[in-house]
This record gives sequence, structure tokens and C-alpha cells, in this order.
Amino acid sequence: MTDQWILTWVCFLPLLGALPIVFFPEGKAGLTRLWSLLVTLVTFLLSLHLWFHFDESVAGLQFIQSLSWIPAAGIRYSVGIDGISLLMVLLTTFMMPLAVLSGWNAVSERVRGYHFFLLMLQTGMIGVFIASDLFLFYLFWEAMLIPMYFLIGIWGGGRRIYAAVKFFLFTMAGSVLMLAAILYLVSRHHALSGDWTFDMAALLTTVLSSRAETWVFLAFAFSFAIKVPMFPLHTWLPDAHVEAPTAGSVILAGVLLKMGTYGFLRFCLPFFPDAAHHFTPLIMTLAVIGIIYGALLALVQEDVKKLVAYSSVSHLGFVMLGIFAMNLQGIEGGILQMVNHGLSTGALFLLVGMLYERRHTRLIEDFGGLARVMPLYTLFLLIATFSSIGLPGLNGFIGEFLILLGTFRVAMLPAILAASGVVLGAVYMLWMVQRVLFGPIRHEENRVLKDLTPREWGLLLPVVLLMFWIGLYPKPFLRKMDASVKALVEQVSGEPVAAPHAQDPHTGHTVPEGE
Repeated sequence: MTDQWILTWVCFLPLLGALPIVFFPEGKAGLTRLWSLLVTLVTFLLSLHLWFHFDESVAGLQFIQSLSWIPAAGIRYSVGIDGISLLMVLLTTFMMPLAVLSGWNAVSERVRGYHFFLLMLQTGMIGVFIASDLFLFYLFWEAMLIPMYFLIGIWGGGRRIYAAVKFFLFTMAGSVLMLAAILYLVSRHHALSGDWTFDMAALLTTVLSSRAETWVFLAFAFSFAIKVPMFPLHTWLPDAHVEAPTAGSVILAGVLLKMGTYGFLRFCLPFFPDAAHHFTPLIMTLAVIGIIYGALLALVQEDVKKLVAYSSVSHLGFVMLGIFAMNLQGIEGGILQMVNHGLSTGALFLLVGMLYERRHTRLIEDFGGLARVMPLYTLFLLIATFSSIGLPGLNGFIGEFLILLGTFRVAMLPAILAASGVVLGAVYMLWMVQRVLFGPIRHEENRVLKDLTPREWGLLLPVVLLMFWIGLYPKPFLRKMDASVKALVEQVSGEPVAAPHAQDPHTGHTVPEGE
């Protein structure tokens, strides 16, 4: 296999793996689960090639493949990754085996369909992060809606149909506007150059009037803001999270929400820099409102899963703040926080799912004193909680610190207000932990709860190790994205960015100062 094909394999291997599942006997649920796990594990191992062979000194796309697809419309099958999309692809391939394992016992009906849609969803998500043709990007963007809709609507909770339809309608509304913006952008490029193309690099050079840039920016931004989700477009998220099966919640928190923030980084900032600067005060204001509003709503939740869902609204407000700081620290912090949120919130949803499998309730008042009977569960929940609230030594701290530092450089008031979200986050998460884990055992059913099984702690262990790795030694992750983020900041600001890293005279690669 050559590097030219690696992204195609990583993207489509899950879909290829999904096809045989259709022919598996319905009664062989164990075989389906094992096959699905094998496919996701092989995909993850394959994606590690990207990590080890990625050239950190290159800002542009790598592992490029471009094939003619629909020549009449200038559409090509073009894929490639830079330092930003690399982390998103690896986050996706890392989370998927965990998602498969999380539903090992919880999903016992229509197992074939469940795993078919999970694998189909993985291809859609990876496709969004690697597409370098705008038509291909839109295709993957839409394709991933279908499996997610069915995962929520078929294997979700009591209000699953309502949640699935709401998720679909919100996302479709944004997609329609994005499609209109894409068509306008392509038409404008054709009018200026005479060429029909959906190539992102070519479209990046399209000159738009100030008014047109504003409207196209708003169309893209509206679509991505729904997916983030930003206040006040967040209302679909708690329903989708609460009603989705555990795997659905893990994927939603771990990957799907990152599509929106990735869209802002990939399109809104580099394609429409003037409009992005113009709307920065508004977006920063909405981000800060989202941070505080999400935290306050999380504080009053009685359902643990809903509490974690609202914490996502708050955490992703930090990501948006970092992105629109439009400097190196803010954007790198935002990207790292996208990974961190996937790990910490994904782990929290896994832990909530494990509790639900034992007690069939997620109400906080139904628990208490679990530390006495589930010490291993307590340990993992505490680590995930500390990661979520950004305790130094764990991953969340690094991301939030860089975001606040980057924001403080350009807008002091939003940074100060956002910092209050860190305090509120600690309050609602620690209060939840105190009520669930500590104190007397108030319900007799909880006295006989079994601690984590080897499958469950084995599922959580890789996530926790990554949390500590990023928290204690984030340099490898920051170096992967450094050149790409620097190029993005220069593109948006129109000014060269001071190199934060020295140049290695032997390899020509960038190395951090002091190394």
C-alpha cells in the first residue's frame, strides 16, 4: 500500500467491513460484534501510519490522492490531511472501537443493523475530515446524518423518535444553507476563471465582494454552529444525547460535534477572513453565553447524562472562543480541546452507560455511596471528572489554558467571563460526583452493584492513558498541528506569525525552544 491510498483505506475500510454484516445470520450477535470490533481496530491501526509518517514541518495537505470523478462539473475524488485534520481522523478511529465495545451487552436487538450503521457512520465522519473537494466534503457531511438518525431513532430511549427527528431537522436546515453557499462559491469561481471546480484550494482564491462574503460566511457559519452546537442553536443536543444509545452519545460527543468546529477552521476562517473578523465579537459573545449558560443548566440537572450533555455546550463554547481568538495559542488550544472533549466527555458517557446497564436509571438521586461498592468505577469516574474540569496534569487543563491565553491577548473581557465557566464546571461536576459516589448508600439496590468488569475497565484504560499523556506531555500533539495552524493564522491575519519553535539545522523540522 502506498501513502497515496492510505486515506482511502482508512476512510472506506469501515464501510467495506459493514457490507458482510448484512449476510451474517441474525442469531449470531457475537459474531457481528466481534467482526465490527475487528474492523474498527484494524482501521485504528491503519490510521497510526498517518501519525508516524506525518511531516510536522509541512503546513499543507499530505497523503494526497486526487482522481477525476465527475469531470463535467469539475468534481474530483480528492483527499488529504494537514495537522488539523490528522488529529480529528485519529480521534475518530480511536473512539470507534470504544463505541463498539460500549454496546457489547447493551444492544441485544437488531444487532446487525446497529453495527452496520456504526461502521457506515465511521466512514462518513472520516470522510468529512479528509475531503479536499467541496462536493466530496458535502457528500460525507450528509452521509453521516443517516446512520446517526437510525442509531438514535431505533436503539435510543423512550423519546428516541422525537430526538432523532429533531437532530435530523436541525442538521438538515444548516446543510441546505451550506449547499447554497457552496453552489454560489463555485459559480462565482466559474464566472471569474471560466473553470468549474470544487477543489478547495482553487476556491480559496475566489474573490468575493464584501456583501457576498458576508452572506456566504453566514450560510457556512449557521450550518457549523448547529453542529457545534452554539447557543442558541444547541437545543437538539441534550435530547439527542439523552435518547441515544451509549455508543451514539460517545460518538456524538467524541466526534460529531467536532464537525462544526472543524468547519469553522477549514472554511469560515480561511475562505472569508474579513467576514470572520467582522463577526468575531458576536461569535465570542455567543461562545461566552454558551459557556456560562451550559454550565448553569448542567448545574440543575437531575439526570447524569443530561448533565454531561449540557457540559458539552459549555466546553465547546471554549473551543469556539479559542478559534475566534485567531492567534496561535487560541487555535491550537481550541483544536487540542476538541480532542480533549472527545476523550473526557466520551469517557463520562461510557461511565454513565455502565451505570445505566446496572440500575436502568440515570437520576442522580437514585445513587449515592457507590464508592463503597464500586471502587474501580469510582477511580475512573473521578479521573474523567478531573479531566473534564481541567485539573492540571490532565488533558483538559492544557487546552483551556491555551484558549484563555489566546483569548486574553485579543479580548480581555470574554476571557475573564469564560474563566468563570471553569469554576462553574468544577462546581457542577464535583457536586454530581459527590452525590453519586460518596455519602451513605440510600438505596438497597446499590449495595449489590458489581464493580467494573475486565471488558469495561479495559475499555476505559486507553482513554485515561491518553488523558494523562496529553496532560503531562502535550508537545507531540501540538507539534503535529503547529505548522498548519501557523499557516492558517497568517492566512486570516495577513501577517507573518512569529515562529514559536526553532528550526532543527539537521532535519529542517521545527522543534520547540529549549529542546
